[in-house]
Amino acid sequence: MRPQSNMKKFLRDMVATNMAFLARIILRKYRPKVVMVTGSVGKTSTKDAIAAVLDHRFYIRASEKSFNSEFGVPLTIIGASNPWTNFPAWARVYLEALALIIFPNHYPKILVLEVGADSPGDLAKILKFATPDVVVVTRLPEMPVHVEAYATPAAVREEEFAPAYALAPGRPLVVSADDTYARALAAPLSVHLTTYGTSEDADIRIVTDAPLLEDGKVCGMKGTVQIDGVVCDMPVYGALGRPQLLAPAAAIAVGRILGMTVKEVLDGVKAYQPPAGRGRLIAGKNGSLILDDSYNASPSAVQEALSSLQLIRSVQPQSRLIAAIGDMLELGRYSSHEHERIGKEAAKKCDVLIAVGARSLAIAEAAKEAGMSEESVYHFNTAFEAAAFLKDFIQKDDVLLIKGSQSIRMERIAETVIANPTDQKYLVRQDREWKKR
Repeated sequence: MRPQSNMKKFLRDMVATNMAFLARIILRKYRPKVVMVTGSVGKTSTKDAIAAVLDHRFYIRASEKSFNSEFGVPLTIIGASNPWTNFPAWARVYLEALALIIFPNHYPKILVLEVGADSPGDLAKILKFATPDVVVVTRLPEMPVHVEAYATPAAVREEEFAPAYALAPGRPLVVSADDTYARALAAPLSVHLTTYGTSEDADIRIVTDAPLLEDGKVCGMKGTVQIDGVVCDMPVYGALGRPQLLAPAAAIAVGRILGMTVKEVLDGVKAYQPPAGRGRLIAGKNGSLILDDSYNASPSAVQEALSSLQLIRSVQPQSRLIAAIGDMLELGRYSSHEHERIGKEAAKKCDVLIAVGARSLAIAEAAKEAGMSEESVYHFNTAFEAAAFLKDFIQKDDVLLIKGSQSIRMERIAETVIANPTDQKYLVRQDREWKKR
């Protein structure tokens, strides 16, 4: 490792250690209840939904965006924005933390913390300074994200489930009733288990789901949810896909655990706005509709996104379904197989496939082998090239899904094909720091 890299790592580790120390002191002083959200898929949506529900009754603070790392979690605890590489801004963060420690403050009663792992031991670092009172595990799929850094997919699932192991006996654990891995890992624990999802035995059960229409246009998801034996409406505006209903269902579970009434949790769900880049519906050029799922991609998330795209068929049979799928990164030795599998899946669920990136060439080839015509499959090396093609290619009533790993920067396609520049606020990675990259 070069001296410059050594110094950069030293500084990063030093800052992370200091931030963890300050965060630990703040938590010990104010003793907020900590709701910790973990899992491989759907963390940010679930965190945002929980925040919307709890905010209806409690003084809360939630992680900004997807700041779920050893830096992001302390920043949430301190209540500071991400300084990125701005050194004076980092100094202000330290001053804010010290002010919280030295002087009395009106601190949140509940923290909703999203936590994530890129490599082994990441969650252990967070759990050293933040102990959860409630843990929500979203989904732990067969092929999770970041598997490249772990020995096996099971090792990733164990890491993502780690916050549940940190719960004291009898504390609440909320898991997806539809996820066999999460339920199996939860079974031996001495916790108060609550489940949510579509399974018939779910404590918070999604009974029905379908695209939500207004004036004949898709504008979200309409669902019904069973709470304490009563079936209630649970619409979600602005995003498409069955997973869009899972986040508010998990939030209802947390709200009920913390003593909220059915009316309170349902009123809280109404305030929920799906986060950017997670299945957001945005008007596209030439009368098209954009299904923007460009935040990140793992095989299970891409499969879910393609299923979301297919939902359009039942309400807009005239629509041409276009899937722009970028490389799925950090899959290691599983990469070729998973890209080929997604290609075969795309052949069943879209009319036109736009593959973006070197690895996605395997998606394109597999789709053609599965029956898609040469004229329906396109491949581009970069998101810029795909965007230049799509801005004139998409037509009235087309629905364009945009999906890919973060480094492929598929949001650049969304920036090019949205109809109204003002809708850029609904896109992911629009910060000035991201724009520089």
